[in-house]
Amino acid sequence: MTENHESHTGIYVYLNIPFELALTSTIEALKVEGFGVLTEIDVKETLKKKLGVDHPPYRILGACNPPLAHRALSAAPEVGLLLPCNVTVRQLENGKVEVAMVDPLMMMSVVNHPDLKPIADEARSRLERVAQSLVKQSREDQI
Repeated sequence: MTENHESHTGIYVYLNIPFELALTSTIEALKVEGFGVLTEIDVKETLKKKLGVDHPPYRILGACNPPLAHRALSAAPEVGLLLPCNVTVRQLENGKVEVAMVDPLMMMSVVNHPDLKPIADEARSRLERVAQSLVKQSREDQI
């Protein structure tokens, strides 16, 4: 069973597929919606290397849609502090993989500039489509 939900911070999808497949599927679904991954932080590897601790697989992806970023930066240059959009992919103890995408509306509310609302709305719609795509693919992979 694949689930998803939203909170005040983001859009969450829970997948019953292997972690690496969830990671590559997430990156591909982001590309379809015009997002590139500018940064990728391997939390598991970093914590092992820096602290010597074991951690379940966990990646932080810095996703950017250049046209949306350009529009946002043109409207309010200080929005750069909130870019790129973070997406996390993490292995849960129950075997599922959680994909979480930051809510652009919540992020843009920090700047509180009226011209940012339509940009954040579009970014959110694109991320919602990413979530829907992941749910659909996960269901197909389970058949």
